[in-house]
Amino acid sequence: MIRKIITTGDGSKTIQIEDWNEQYHSIHGAVNEAYHVFIDKGFSYLTNEAISILEIGFGTGLNALITLIEAEKNSRLVDYTGIEAYPITVEEVSQLDYIETLKADTFREAFSEMHRSTWESKIRLTPHFSFKKQKKNFLDISESNLYNLIYFDAFGARVQPELWTELIFEKMYNALTENGVLVTYSAKGSVRRAMQSVGFVVERLPGPPGKREMLRARKVSG
Repeated sequence: MIRKIITTGDGSKTIQIEDWNEQYHSIHGAVNEAYHVFIDKGFSYLTNEAISILEIGFGTGLNALITLIEAEKNSRLVDYTGIEAYPITVEEVSQLDYIETLKADTFREAFSEMHRSTWESKIRLTPHFSFKKQKKNFLDISESNLYNLIYFDAFGARVQPELWTELIFEKMYNALTENGVLVTYSAKGSVRRAMQSVGFVVERLPGPPGKREMLRARKVSG
C-alpha cells in the first residue's frame, strides 16, 4: 500500500494510506486529536499515580510520545505497551517531525528509542516511563486484568471492520483491570453496541476537532 506524509489541520503531520483514503490521525489535527481523545479523556481522567497503558495501534508513536511528556510533567509512573502489526519506517518517523511540532527536544532520544527498540523488550525511557512494543495482530491479544487504560486507535471501521467487533472488544474488556477505561476516537453506533454487549459501560463524549463525538468505555462488575 502507498503511504505518504500529509499535513493536518493543526499543522502537525500524519501518514495517509492512499489505497484506503485513510489516515493514521485526524486530518483536522493529528496532535489535537491525540491530546483530546487519549490524554484529556483517558490519561487525565484516571487518577492512578501509577498507570498501565495498552495502545492498540502504536503506529507513528504520537500517542506514546505525548503520554511520555505528560507522565514526566505530572510525575506519574507509566508502564506503556504499544501493539503494531505493520510498523512504519525510520524515514517516515523523521518526516513526521513530532519532536519539533511539540517543541519536545528533551524527549528526542526517548522517542527515537521507542522506534528503534527491540520488539517484546521492556525499556525504561525516563524515570517515570517504561515502554514495550509488540509486533502482533490485535486478535492475538490474550492478557487478562493487566491494564488500567486502553488507547484504542486502530484504523477506522470503514476500512478494517474486523477490528471493531465484539470479539476484539471482549479481548479489551478482559485485558483491563476493574474500573479500567478504554478511549477511542470512534463514535459509531455499531462500535458502542459491540462494547456494551461484552460488558462495558459506555459514554459518548464531545469529540476532537472535526468529530462531534467519541467514546469512553469502563469495565465495571455487577
